[in-house]
Amino acid sequence: MAVLSSLTNRIFLASAILAVLSIAAAVYVVNVSVTAQAEAELQRGLEEASALVQQYRALVFDNFTRQAHLVADLPRLKAAVSEDDPPTVLPIATEYRRQIDSDRFVVTNSVGRVLADVGATTSQQPGDMSAIPAVRRALAGRETAWFWPQERSVLQVVTVPVWIGLDQPQMLGTLSVGFHLDEALARRFKRLTESEIAFAFAGRVQSTTLAAARTVNPEALIRSTAPVRLSLGGDDYVALMRPLDPGARLHGSAEGTSGGRSDDIPTVIVLRSRSEQLRFLSWLHRALGLTAIIAVLAATLLSYGVARTITRPLGAITAAMREMAATGDLTRKLTVPGDGFWEDEDARVLASTFNTMTGSIARFQREAALRERLSSLGRLSTIVAHEIRNPLMIIKTSLRTLKRHGIQPGQLHAAVADIEEETARLNRIVSEVLDFARPIQFEYAPADVNALCEAAAAASAAGETWPLIRMDLDSRVPPIVIDAERVRLTLVNILTNARQAVITSLAASRPPGAPDARRDEEDIVVSTRAQADGSVAIGIRDRGAGMAADDLTRIFEPYFTTKRAGTGLGLAIAKNVIEGMGGSIGVSSTVGQGTEIRIVLGSHPQGTDAAGRAQARV
Repeated sequence: MAVLSSLTNRIFLASAILAVLSIAAAVYVVNVSVTAQAEAELQRGLEEASALVQQYRALVFDNFTRQAHLVADLPRLKAAVSEDDPPTVLPIATEYRRQIDSDRFVVTNSVGRVLADVGATTSQQPGDMSAIPAVRRALAGRETAWFWPQERSVLQVVTVPVWIGLDQPQMLGTLSVGFHLDEALARRFKRLTESEIAFAFAGRVQSTTLAAARTVNPEALIRSTAPVRLSLGGDDYVALMRPLDPGARLHGSAEGTSGGRSDDIPTVIVLRSRSEQLRFLSWLHRALGLTAIIAVLAATLLSYGVARTITRPLGAITAAMREMAATGDLTRKLTVPGDGFWEDEDARVLASTFNTMTGSIARFQREAALRERLSSLGRLSTIVAHEIRNPLMIIKTSLRTLKRHGIQPGQLHAAVADIEEETARLNRIVSEVLDFARPIQFEYAPADVNALCEAAAAASAAGETWPLIRMDLDSRVPPIVIDAERVRLTLVNILTNARQAVITSLAASRPPGAPDARRDEEDIVVSTRAQADGSVAIGIRDRGAGMAADDLTRIFEPYFTTKRAGTGLGLAIAKNVIEGMGGSIGVSSTVGQGTEIRIVLGSHPQGTDAAGRAQARV
């Protein structure tokens, strides 16, 4: 497209689209997050309100239960009930009902006949309550909580026995105390929870603080444990329904049951207006939309200005670079803009820097490559020549001894031993150079790290009892999959360096002829520790002279050594081996106090083949 062929247009369009998408995404995320948070807050408020209603109702009911027991134990009531005379019981019941402020106060005799029923209308007064399971259970000596359906409410009742005597109690009758789950109680709960409250029973709403809630079908709510959205009177509500007391018994239910069907359990419905609770979101959405429009316009203007600022100075530079690409002349210089008022400073700096770079990059590459080759060759040649010269001289001397006539057997054995020893030394030098230069092949198998450390310590000591090596091994260290032999050789190399450091430090600090006071001290400590991630940490700490900070940063560099007879490849090879198995190696040292090397190894993640071998290239 012709419109996109211009760099200015592309930058402008990309910046504008990016700004629009970013702002739109931000507005969308904010809207979604705020709406989700508001919905979650609404549901959480319903849950809290429902729990508060249930707790408060349980508290009120527990209070009536305690008061019922206290009243049932009063001698005055017991004496009146024992008379089995309703006119005698009625005034006493009326007084006690007023004192405990209950909605219903019913007293029966020992066969369930009502002696006093205070708080009921004429149509609600039963003559005989012996058929009610709760009364029968109370007459049998057991307290019972139950629900008593009323015309526009549900009465929650507790029935307790009235008896005398302790060893052989005599049943006198029962006392039933209850309170109405009606609109008055619902209004109290509304003030407490700031929510609309409705009490439902037998598939319909009995009492409510919201007139529109009488149309709610409780059966649609009882199946859901989460809040349900409803449309009531043109408003959007969220409702949560909870059973008041599933364990209580119902008037008329069978003995030993908890009330029959689930819809016969009185329930409380807590409602909150979703429209009112989320009304602030409408204002927030409008504010975000207006902010987004303003931000998009500002971003569009800014992106156009930035595009013009970028592309104008780049035009001349792009033309010159196109010519360089066509001719292949990397030494070509760009025309540096002048110092005019309208000339771009960034373009001038870019042109000057590019000219400097093209003038020096080729020379630097040639010189750097040459220096690196010469340096590597020189260091390797010097080290190898120095290391090989001494063994060759010893071999040459031993050969001269073998050429003499009449050589003694002892001299012959010594010369052969010298040749064999120096040949092994030459082989070691060549092996170290090859190990460093070529890829390392590993053979992985499960290994006991503690056993490897003990074997490495014994090999490095070579029968010597000093410097003393102390083993601090963690018995919790698990077996790990590593190349055990390469790890052992690496540990032998590090322990040998530690022994040499301790011996050198002691020789330098002890006056000639002075006794060796440190031969009984632990100059080297080898420790292992199991790590939380399943890896194993190995620490080797010595009490040598330590290393300076400048040397400490270079000890893993090839050919770097502080020993006269060293090749400088030991620690470099150790680093390659440890890191090749996915581990790590580090060093800390203090001059005059010693050095500590820490190795961390984990089971190698690479699988093994049928032969139990695996390879990795470093």
